[in-house]
Amino acid sequence: MIKRFLSLEWKQYFRSSYWQKNIVINIFMVLFALYFVGLFLVMGFFLLPALKKLFPEQDPFILLNGYIFYWIIGDLLMRFFLQKLPVMSVKPLLTLPIKRSTIVHYVLGKSGVSFFNILPLFAVIPFSIMLANDGYPISVALSWMVCMILIALIINFLNFILEAFSSEKGLSFLPIVGFAGGLFAINYFGLISFTDILGSGIIAVSENSIYLLVPALLLIVLYSYNFKILRQKLFLDASLEAKGKEVNASDLSWTKRFGDVAPFMQLDLKLIWRNKRTKSMAFLMVIGLFYGLFFYTQDVYLEMEFMFAFIGIFSTGFFLINFGQFIPAWDSGYYKMLMSQNIKYERYLRSKFILMVMSVVIMFILGIPYVYFGWKILIAHFAAAIYNIGINTHVIMWGGSFNRKRIDLDKKAAFNYQGTGAVQWLIGIPLMIVPMALFGLINWLIGFEVAIATLIILGVIGIVFHKKLMTFITQKYLDSKYKMIDAFSQDN
Repeated sequence: MIKRFLSLEWKQYFRSSYWQKNIVINIFMVLFALYFVGLFLVMGFFLLPALKKLFPEQDPFILLNGYIFYWIIGDLLMRFFLQKLPVMSVKPLLTLPIKRSTIVHYVLGKSGVSFFNILPLFAVIPFSIMLANDGYPISVALSWMVCMILIALIINFLNFILEAFSSEKGLSFLPIVGFAGGLFAINYFGLISFTDILGSGIIAVSENSIYLLVPALLLIVLYSYNFKILRQKLFLDASLEAKGKEVNASDLSWTKRFGDVAPFMQLDLKLIWRNKRTKSMAFLMVIGLFYGLFFYTQDVYLEMEFMFAFIGIFSTGFFLINFGQFIPAWDSGYYKMLMSQNIKYERYLRSKFILMVMSVVIMFILGIPYVYFGWKILIAHFAAAIYNIGINTHVIMWGGSFNRKRIDLDKKAAFNYQGTGAVQWLIGIPLMIVPMALFGLINWLIGFEVAIATLIILGVIGIVFHKKLMTFITQKYLDSKYKMIDAFSQDN
């Protein structure tokens, strides 16, 4: 039966229009996979000599096992955003005399041989060979290799449990971020040293192979739990069951103070809060708010004043960039209906402009505590906020007139490139690179104060000429109106 499943999936994959239409993408993915395979092979063969050279006074095997904890956290995060449970077309099979348990075992077994589980082998196996060649007992090298394989499979099935939980609760990426971030914080602040515990445990398993029963037992438990979850959902009428969903009717009466654009603002706010991709994007604003902590906590970046503008523009403009670059693709599902209404396009665009300006102001206010790292940083963030309001809002709205790809709002935002085209990559040049280069050049040639004043003056000029700029941008959208309607009607 497993052989028959493999045959069906092979035919389905290579006979599908997706494979034929995206042959270039498939070739690129193969080359991408080969690149990582080569990278892991090099790491597996040269990691042990490198550790011995860099830390001659320490045992490289013990040193490496102390960092396995960070590999587990990183691998879990990457899998959550990139790896999906391999699901075959099971509905036709449910009408046939095939046991549901057979189908579930096949799906779970297929996940066990995914690229995410095979890739670590290209580093683990060479490293085990190097351990044996360096004088470590062969039994230690083999036990360590088996332990790493078991850990990779444990991460595999733990990821599916976290993904199922987040999907059922509608929490997007929050469970995995909370879980991984909590473990990292507990270890970082020394409440529980997971690095020492895990490192010592792996060494104990390597020295005494009987302890391999512990990770093996944990793997069996996770596999059984995944089996139970999938088997309960594997019914023909599961997708036909009516789902009752309570609409979150938030009070948006405060938007009425914005006059005739209030209805459009209410639609945008409801769209952001009620759809998976836009909701994920809104939650990701937390990353934008704390983006500066990755740099300002390190002395080397505090001396790079040209970075202040880049961090300020990204931090205060996080929502502006992520929301604005897909205008009007957010409304692609009903864009044809929207354009058939008797509405002014200028109001439609102005509502989105106001939302982006509000987000910049809010992000700047929430980022005021960065003054702790110096007054220059706060002043640079203020100048960046003014620049975002006066220049980047208009730049990104003008760039939106070239959008021609629809967006499925039910998909998660992280690592989702649907709707992304050349426009989204090119728009980053005037949004980020130009102000950073301008600020850095003036700061180097003249001084910090003049560089700050330049960003503020440019932002104020954009604010003063806002109406004329919006008139030009609106006309560009009107000229592209029917091209957008046709493009959004296509299935990407």
